[in-house]
Amino acid sequence: MNLATLVPLPVILPLVGAGITLAAAGHQKVQRLTSLTVVTLVLAASIGLLWATDQRGPQVVHAGGWPPAEGITLVADRLSALMLIVSSAVILAVLRYSVGQGRSAFDEEDDGEAPLPIFHPTLLVLTAGVSTTFVSSDLFHLYVGFEMLLAASFVLLTLGGTADRVRAGISYAYVSLLSSLVFLVAIALIYTSTGTVNLAILAQRLDALPSGTSLALHSLLLLGFAIKAAVFPMSGWLPDSYPTAPAPVTAVFAGLLTKVGVYAMLRTQTLLFPDGRLNTLLLWAALLTMLIGILGAVAQDDIKRMLSFTLVSHIGYMLFGIAIDSEQGYSSAIFYVVHHIAIQTTLFLVAGLIERFGGSTSLSRLGGLAGSAPLLGVLFFIPALNLAGIPPFSGFLGKVGLMQAGADLGTPLAYLLLAGSAVTSLLTLYAVSRVWGRAFWRAPAEAVPDEATHDQDSALAYGVVMPTTVLVAVGVGLTVIAGPLFHITDRAAADLLDRTTYVRAVLGDDAAAQGWSP
Repeated sequence: MNLATLVPLPVILPLVGAGITLAAAGHQKVQRLTSLTVVTLVLAASIGLLWATDQRGPQVVHAGGWPPAEGITLVADRLSALMLIVSSAVILAVLRYSVGQGRSAFDEEDDGEAPLPIFHPTLLVLTAGVSTTFVSSDLFHLYVGFEMLLAASFVLLTLGGTADRVRAGISYAYVSLLSSLVFLVAIALIYTSTGTVNLAILAQRLDALPSGTSLALHSLLLLGFAIKAAVFPMSGWLPDSYPTAPAPVTAVFAGLLTKVGVYAMLRTQTLLFPDGRLNTLLLWAALLTMLIGILGAVAQDDIKRMLSFTLVSHIGYMLFGIAIDSEQGYSSAIFYVVHHIAIQTTLFLVAGLIERFGGSTSLSRLGGLAGSAPLLGVLFFIPALNLAGIPPFSGFLGKVGLMQAGADLGTPLAYLLLAGSAVTSLLTLYAVSRVWGRAFWRAPAEAVPDEATHDQDSALAYGVVMPTTVLVAVGVGLTVIAGPLFHITDRAAADLLDRTTYVRAVLGDDAAAQGWSP
């Protein structure tokens, strides 16, 4: 059986589903059933791809039968298959949560007039965009994936049409367009310099460029990806954009969008620019991203803004693993990406439940949730400890892997990163403990708003609690399967460092004919 036929499915199925749900705009049941079915199929295909790539190597599809230099090539290796699984899994949970919320949760600010029928098609377009970035084998197709994400995320961010959401959406769109412009300029210059945008061919031709030209192209690509990944100092847009969106939207944004930028850095750093000339710069960026992000988190009074700052901070851990530029560093970074997608998505869904039950996510207005909603306390407590890296959770295991890789590097800057990561973990624990103490155990500072009181009866309905509970269990499950998962990330990291496997899978005999020598 040719399992390469699975590679295009994570892109094609959501696009077909988006068309069906758009045509069924007046039929919510059809939209929900279609969305859930499509994302479930994408998850199944992704699991099949992970098995195929782990047993048989990278799976390649040349769209339309065109050769790699002339057409679109889709590639799934261990890294991209793993990313497809975790992304489709959290999108499925978020979809189930949004179905459980019902219609009113999205448009209560707009008297039920918000254009809700666009939620399902837009989320499916976003799913296709995420999948496109993971299986793209050329820079322009990767750019197309980013643009699909940008268009879909802008629509989702402004759902309901409130002034705050529109303002945040415009700010988000400006920043995203800036990063896209930088990326597009980089693609144009790379094509001018090498005559191709195919990653496998670029892996051969970029080595032949003058050192200064290669460094300039590398810097431009990194800048574009760093803006998308919210690496300091290009992270200021994120805490102002994400908290205004509806809970399911914020959750999927927090879990996935920045990780797409991290994935792009992982792929291009190892395949196109393995010389590591910018690794020292990346190490400093990782340190500052960790510390500045977590300092912002501890200063917040709002739970969603606090979580947004921790999201920025923990991007620093992933960047740390990339900058170490070793097999253990890459493996730990991939493990941490998987862990963080699941945990951050979970915590934003829990924040949505807190807002539904308590009427607010402001710590000044919350209190006593441990007594009034003990289940909510459990749902927050477990992933919060996981985010802080408390043993034996997956967050702790990922950080230990990164610290071991940093210690192996052995430079003064690496040891400074070790100290910074330890401080960041402690401050993360302080930030989530502050939420735990004030929102759950302190007496309410003031009366809960009437509308929230009215909504408390249905705030923790089965439809929203069940998918959140499943994601909490997935986070715990990552600890249980940490050993096998690390074995997969080890092999994925080895693939990244062995460029020959990827190049030969895409180019076949052409690579040997051109004297490929990594």
